Amino acid sequence: MIAKLKGLVDSTGDDWAVIDVSGVGYRVFCSAPTLGRLRAGEAASLLIETHMREDHIHLYGFIDASEREWFRLLTTVQGVGAKVGLAILSALGGDDLARALASADRAAITRANGVGAKLATRILSELKDKVGEAPLGPAAGVDDKGAAGDAASALVNLGYGASEAMGAVSLAAGKLGADAGTEALIRAGLAELAPGEAGR
Repeated sequence: MIAKLKGLVDSTGDDWAVIDVSGVGYRVFCSAPTLGRLRAGEAASLLIETHMREDHIHLYGFIDASEREWFRLLTTVQGVGAKVGLAILSALGGDDLARALASADRAAITRANGVGAKLATRILSELKDKVGEAPLGPAAGVDDKGAAGDAASALVNLGYGASEAMGAVSLAAGKLGADAGTEALIRAGLAELAPGEAGR
């Protein structure tokens, strides 16, 4: 099984790139964010998910481990195959996807090609509690360091789920700005989760 490719970018298309590794060209399917960072003739290193079937072997490439983990998580949902998983990552990216899951934003997920309302609802239902468990790094929506991470942890300690805590802190941080402190984010996060609790 191929887990990583390192070589030169030979060419790219709408959803693929050919990576030349010592004279052998590997066709790799990629999301729009990953393709946007690949340039023909330049060196590239991609993490690979190999999908094997009786009639083909497909390689899916990711610029970093975070994107690969999102892909793996998405494709655990019934009805989300590799193609749809890449479409979702192309339409949203990790940060926006985390926020959509945390806030149950079905409309955001249906922006991806091939995702209708029914599938978006299933994705929200199956992944909303997994966002905080998966090792998704910064793309999980809230940095695990600094005030935002501390505020999210505090909300989890108060009994809120990891995904709703991260969603509330993300919304609070968006309103208060990047310089907001932990205490301010906790209060604003509580206000997002349950108006009235912040004044207790």
